[in-house]
Amino acid sequence: MKTIMIMRVIRPIILSFIMVIIHPVESFFSSSSQCRTLSIFHTTRCHSSSSSYHMRLRSGKRKGLQLLMKSESNNDDTDDNPSRRDVISIGLASSITGVVTALGPSKAVAESMEPRAAIRPFAYRVDSTIPPTLLPLSANQERSVMSGLGKGLGTEKTAVFADKVTLNNIAQKSVFGTIDAVRTVLGIKEVEELNSGVGFASFVAMGVPKRAVDDDILLGKNLLELIMRGRSKETPMGLGLYFAPLSTQSALKTFLAGGNLLTLCDELAKAGVSMETIDLYKPILNYAKSNNLDLLAMSPEVEDVMTVRLDGLQNVNSDRRSTYVMDSEGFVQQTADPKYRLYSDRSLLKDFEPLNEDDQPGNFFAERILVHETGATALARYTCDKPDALVAFFAPMADVRFMGGTSGRLPRICKYLNPVMNKVSENFVTTVLLNPSAEETLSLSRYLRLEIGTSPKDIQYQTKVADYLWFNKMPKVNMIPRLMNG
Repeated sequence: MKTIMIMRVIRPIILSFIMVIIHPVESFFSSSSQCRTLSIFHTTRCHSSSSSYHMRLRSGKRKGLQLLMKSESNNDDTDDNPSRRDVISIGLASSITGVVTALGPSKAVAESMEPRAAIRPFAYRVDSTIPPTLLPLSANQERSVMSGLGKGLGTEKTAVFADKVTLNNIAQKSVFGTIDAVRTVLGIKEVEELNSGVGFASFVAMGVPKRAVDDDILLGKNLLELIMRGRSKETPMGLGLYFAPLSTQSALKTFLAGGNLLTLCDELAKAGVSMETIDLYKPILNYAKSNNLDLLAMSPEVEDVMTVRLDGLQNVNSDRRSTYVMDSEGFVQQTADPKYRLYSDRSLLKDFEPLNEDDQPGNFFAERILVHETGATALARYTCDKPDALVAFFAPMADVRFMGGTSGRLPRICKYLNPVMNKVSENFVTTVLLNPSAEETLSLSRYLRLEIGTSPKDIQYQTKVADYLWFNKMPKVNMIPRLMNG
């Protein structure tokens, strides 16, 4: 860099003296009284028949030092030809211009070499490798993924490279989901029979942070818009609300049929929903109404939730309990499943915060499994008489991460409600975490936690945190672990 700067300074000086020695002074200027140009030095000399003349120096494309020479004369016999002193002055001015020019670009180069943050994607697919890895999605791939979910394609839970398909299909599946990879293997007709018709439905769970803000809800709304683009107009679509008690379902229907938003908010508040939550989800309520989506209540009654937490599940009103838990046998058996036990130990119980000194983790466990079962049952019941139904729902991140909670119960309950024609598998329940943090994924470091079940005895039950991680701002590099093709 220093060598370049020195050369830029010396070169104009050398050229000026060479041109003065070799060429006569007269060759630089014509005898005309118009503007005269010194092309070698990139200078312009303007002279008129009046008593003054101006000489300006310009540094070509780069802005340099401008030399203004003004001479006063009281007679008309001014010599048009400059002296050697004039020419040398021009050369020296060019040298100064070279210095300025040399210093200018060096600063620009230095500024351009300053470190800048790399542009990172806003969305990532969590691939089911062991351990899980992240596949970044471009803007076009983001739209394709959401559009595919709108078409009911779901998200395959096996690792991308583990499928017995060609490399082309692997690349397609990593971006577009199950359907594009499987078409070549099974054939289009067979695949369409798999994910359409009576008994088929697809679900998209959107996990929001515990302390959700407007940006989180807006991100979910934007993803809904992308999903809607892929959805057929004939496809029935429901939108589940985790905070709405089942008793508010009639108020939700009245609102969709032309009712007033304030009236709905009053009904939700009477049912025990906080005004903070209601205000936060108003954009979602209005979006559902303007796009003819069916709003679905998912929560048990607030008093029943508190009864379970304080007195146990057996003390809940039996009629309401049968509405909350339709598949009672499966409800009990799931808690004994080794994979679910891993989920409850490593995820569900991590959120336990005692309400008082008598509160125990067992009470919290009973409360959460009732909330999860109630929500999954409400969503599954909506799809029973609606072939090819699509259901998206909002829920706290803690209720859908690591494929447990509400989303993990949907395949079992759908099978219970339609044992003969059921086509809903875990591949058609997609979980998307909105603006996840290390804390929300139960990580003890700055990195997001991508899995539970890393010990040798639990490796067979290892579960990834979600299918997709979605951000509305570029995530910090120290949040993103095991990034592939990044």
